[in-house]
This record gives sequence, structure tokens and C-alpha cells, in this order.
Amino acid sequence: MKRYLSFRILRSILSIFLVTTITYGVIYTLVPRRNVFKDDINYGKLKGKPDELANYENTAFSKMGYIEYLSSKELIDTVSQDHEGLTGEPTAENKAILQEWADTNGWELHQLPISKAFYTTKDIPLPTRVFRFYANMIQIDHPWKVNDPSNPDLERSLRFEKDETVGWALVGSGTQFKYQVYFNKQFPYIHQNIVHLNLGVSYPTFAGQDVMKVITGGQGKTDSRELTFPTGVTAKSAANLYSRQYQATEKLSSQEKKLFNDNYAITDNIYQDPSMIGISFRMGVIAVLLAYGIGIPFAMLMARYKGRFPDKLGIGLVTVLISVPSLAFIYFFRFLGSNWFGLPDSFPTFGAGDIRSYVLPTVILGLLSVSNIIIWIRRYMIDQQSADYVKFAKAKGLNTREIARKHIFKNAAIPIANQIPMSIIGAITGATITETVFAAPGMGKMLPDAIMANNNPIVIAVVFIFTTVAVTSVLLGDLTMAMVDPRINLAERGE
Repeated sequence: MKRYLSFRILRSILSIFLVTTITYGVIYTLVPRRNVFKDDINYGKLKGKPDELANYENTAFSKMGYIEYLSSKELIDTVSQDHEGLTGEPTAENKAILQEWADTNGWELHQLPISKAFYTTKDIPLPTRVFRFYANMIQIDHPWKVNDPSNPDLERSLRFEKDETVGWALVGSGTQFKYQVYFNKQFPYIHQNIVHLNLGVSYPTFAGQDVMKVITGGQGKTDSRELTFPTGVTAKSAANLYSRQYQATEKLSSQEKKLFNDNYAITDNIYQDPSMIGISFRMGVIAVLLAYGIGIPFAMLMARYKGRFPDKLGIGLVTVLISVPSLAFIYFFRFLGSNWFGLPDSFPTFGAGDIRSYVLPTVILGLLSVSNIIIWIRRYMIDQQSADYVKFAKAKGLNTREIARKHIFKNAAIPIANQIPMSIIGAITGATITETVFAAPGMGKMLPDAIMANNNPIVIAVVFIFTTVAVTSVLLGDLTMAMVDPRINLAERGE
């Protein structure tokens, strides 16, 4: 088993790497980089200010990993270390010095259209970009993470203590996050800030936000409540005190000094609605349970009455479900649910805080999978009806219902167990049309939205996440199958 797991994990990592790398290469070579500004409102506002526009473009390309960029001030500060008489004036002498430095270090020298101020850019080769993407993907916090020249006496330590604000926690000093490990009543109850996944910065949509915060962070309005801050000040705020991060001493505002007694004064906000992945996970898990709850009994009934009226009726219904396009299916049941049961036909009508918002998209997502579940479970159970153990059970005097429930279904549970993890992942990642029709802010429609908005970092991140959960679901399916049937030995060759 250990050998099997090691091989499968290694193969899974390789699959994730290949899919993500190919996607990265396609996006960053075949898609023109200027397309990222197509729907950028700020870009349009700066068209009458050429200097600011050039800086805006290069800053964006730099954040997205296309180029390295030194603004006029950064360039002068860098080169003047070796040339004391250098200034930012657009003179021939300064240009000659800067050109020589740029040629020596592999940069390309430019001048702003209006002020003629100098700046430099350097294209980053695709292999280097890919390497940096993977090299910076895993961010590990530690007591030497913070480098703050304005606070030279910063203590660097990790200690487990009962913090006045959050209770028992592993508290860091010199770390980026104050609370490395903490506990609360929210699932999964034990939380950590030691290891973070860095998938880049979102642009142009959700501009400037960390990609993982876009995907896993809350949505909607901030959830303000009465909070007591570390200094004892009580105020109404949406700050998440568990997320406290280090702020450089010279950047601490008077308000931050009033609320916090140390440099850990940066906090994330708490929002009223769940994250994108949280909404999709809720609907996906319930949809799978619904699909199997409907599909298994129907398949067993059809197999038991093979060739008779229940089977023929079931085959007719399944044929209709398969034949109808998914979009027509969604709109039909959306119409029925809205007009017959008074359910909202759009997720934002009542929002993520109302259970009615989830009913129609979840039920429809489950029904879309029912037909395939019925087909392969019915087929498997019919195949098993001619097996020797079924004949032996009949010879013992067991009736058809007992044989189907106690014997045939027990063996049918093996492939069912194998498919459940992948079905859950498929429901979470494959709800693109359903979430789009209902305007549900989940992961399903995030990929097409990011592609349409030319948000390359989000596209790469979603592909990476979808690939990771897909290959993980295959492994979990095999392990679940082995748990259901001890006769299956994954360690044996050929199994």
C-alpha cells in the first residue's frame, strides 16, 4: 500500500505540474499581454495622461510577471549609487550614463512621452516566469520573515500562550502573521497561518488582491460587530483579529496605534457571505448526495424489474434527461421552481444568507447527474444478476428483494464508493452553467469569467486548483473502494 500511495502521489504531482505549466505557457505566449487592459476602467481614464499611463501599464505587467520594471525614481536611486552626479533630468549626459548601465545589466532604457523622464524594463523569459511561479508558490512563515529597519529591536520568537484577544494560540514575533496556530468554533476549529499558497495577484478584476484571498475570502458586505481590540478600545468593526499581520513601524497610522499595542495591526475583514469555493462546496456536496439518493433506489428498482413497466418507464425518463441540453434542462426546472414553488430564480435575490437561494441551483445540479448514475448502477446490477453467488442465494430460498439488497448492491457499492469523491469534485468544479444562470458567486463560473476578463493569474490559479482536486479525487476514490471491499489490494500489481 505504501508503495502504491507513493507512486500515485508522485504521479499526481507530475500531472498537476504538467497541466498547470502547459496552461501557463499557452496563456502567457499566445494571448497578447495588452488584452489585460481591455476592460480596465482605470486604464481608459489615463489615456489623456501618457506619463501616468506608461507607468500604469508597466506596473501591471510587472505584477503579472511579464517584465521587470524600474520607475524613474527607482532607476535613478539604483544607478546613482555608482554615479554620484546622476540626476533625473533628461539630459544627454544622464542618458549616456543610464544607457551604459542598462546595456551592461540587460535592461531596455525608455523615456516617458511628456516629461521625458527615464525608466527601464526587462522582459522575463517564460521559463523564468514558470520557475518563479512554482518557487514562490509555498510561503512559509517564520520568526525571521519580517525585515523592518525601523524596528531593529524586534523580538523573534514562537511561543504557545493564552492571548488576551484570541485565547490559546501559537504566537509569533518577527513572523508575518501574529497567530501561527489558533482555535475557534468555526470549522475545522484548528487554524494555521504558517503555510500559505501564493498563486499571484489578481488583475484586472479584483485588482491588487491576492488570488487565494479572492477564491477563499468572504464576499458581500462586511460583517461589523462590537470588538475589543488589544489596547482595550471597544469599537464596531469587521476586522478579523485572527488574521493580524505585521505593519512596518514607519507606516503605522495613529488609528492603528490606538487599537493595537504592537506592529501586528493589519487585519482582513469578515464578510457576511461565504467565499466562492465555500458556496460551490455547499451546493456541490448536497447535489451529489441528492443525485445518489435519487439514482441508487431508481437503478435498483429498474434492475429488479428488468424489461417490465418500471424499467421501461425509467429508461424513458433517463433517455429524456440525457437528450435534453443542459441549458434547456436548467431553464425548465428554474421556471418550475420559480413559478410553482415561489423559489428565487436568481441567487442574489435573497443572497447567500438565505437557504432558499441554494435550493434551485443545488437541486438542478443534482438532477443533472442522476441519469448517468442510474445508467451505470442499473447496468452493473443487471450484470451481477447472472453471477454464481446470486444463483446460490436463490437456491437458498432468498427472494429477489433480499438478493438485490443484501448481495448485489453490496458488490455494486464498490464502484459507487470509487465514484463518490470524483462526483463531489465534479459538482464543485463543473457547475459553470448552473452558477452562471443563477448568478451564484461560486467557483464554477470563475474560470470563464476570468478568461473573458483576461485575468491571467486567476485562470492559472483556478486551473491549478481544479487539477489538484481532480487528481486527488481519483486517489481518494481508489482508497475508498479499498476500504469498502477488503479484498481489493491496491499494492498488488495489476489491481
